[in-house]
Amino acid sequence: MTNPVLIEVLRGAIVESAHRGAVAVFDADGKAVLEIGDTLRPVFPRSAVKAIQALPLIETGAADAYGFGNRELALACASHSGEPAHVELARSMLARAGLDGSALECGAHWPSSHDAEIALARAGGSPNPLHNNCSGKHSGFLCTCVHSGIAHHGYVEAGHALQEMVRDAMQSVTGAVHGADERAIDGCSIPTYAVPLRSFALGFARMATANGFGPERAKAAKRLLAACMAEPFFVAGTGREDVALMEAAPGRIFAKGGAEGVHCSAIPELGLGIAIKCDDGAGRASEAMVAAVLAKLLRADEALAAKVVEQANAPIKSRIGAKVGSLRPTAALN
Repeated sequence: MTNPVLIEVLRGAIVESAHRGAVAVFDADGKAVLEIGDTLRPVFPRSAVKAIQALPLIETGAADAYGFGNRELALACASHSGEPAHVELARSMLARAGLDGSALECGAHWPSSHDAEIALARAGGSPNPLHNNCSGKHSGFLCTCVHSGIAHHGYVEAGHALQEMVRDAMQSVTGAVHGADERAIDGCSIPTYAVPLRSFALGFARMATANGFGPERAKAAKRLLAACMAEPFFVAGTGREDVALMEAAPGRIFAKGGAEGVHCSAIPELGLGIAIKCDDGAGRASEAMVAAVLAKLLRADEALAAKVVEQANAPIKSRIGAKVGSLRPTAALN
């Protein structure tokens, strides 16, 4: 199946580029509410599923043992921008478990926040693993290991007890097999598994409703999504789309993007999970896709839908800030 064009990029009134993709919207009972394109094709979810990967942090009792609140839980689900508040919170999480940044096995990169990157360079600094966008997730992993009495060295490797906890959570929540045949390595060195796009939509519908979960997992799932919606800055950072979407409707939209044009979100009040894949991996297009889908699903609230759809039609500006074009969802998303 060839996925349809879902987003067009206009320069002036002329279509300059186009992005194909697939969309899956499911309820927690496994009913398809909306499917566009090939939702059975296996997709690596990358960072879009960090909230599911964080379940063991709560379920083992580690989060409560270390006194984690909404900010820490949101950072455990984050792809943060490396701003000072992100870095310091990750450092604090590790310190509560008696660790420091040297325990992180995610690697280092410059902050994705331009301001944070420039400030670090001007200060004569260089990036360390705490600046990695995944340092919150990895700090959560390490805290889970320490609290559970698991040796944390090599915690990123497939087969490590921590990664088995994460794999089991992913498999249980999405209902899809996460085995060696589906496995590759993510940018932060942990295993990532390619499974059907629709499985992620189902998984986030379950996360939002706790349908089919036991009491402990139900509590953990709702707590993680609530933390992200309460503290969206710690899920992403200044100027990021996930923050804008969650701030548009506090407590009503959960949104989390991943690399290569993947995005997972949920609308708890409707009991729906959403998963999107932009074929060419373009983040600008996947962000527009998810905004268009959210606006479509929330159209009963006209004011909110209008606010969200603005993000689906994001402007393209010249170097002097003049609007010279825009992104535009196609009829398939309307």
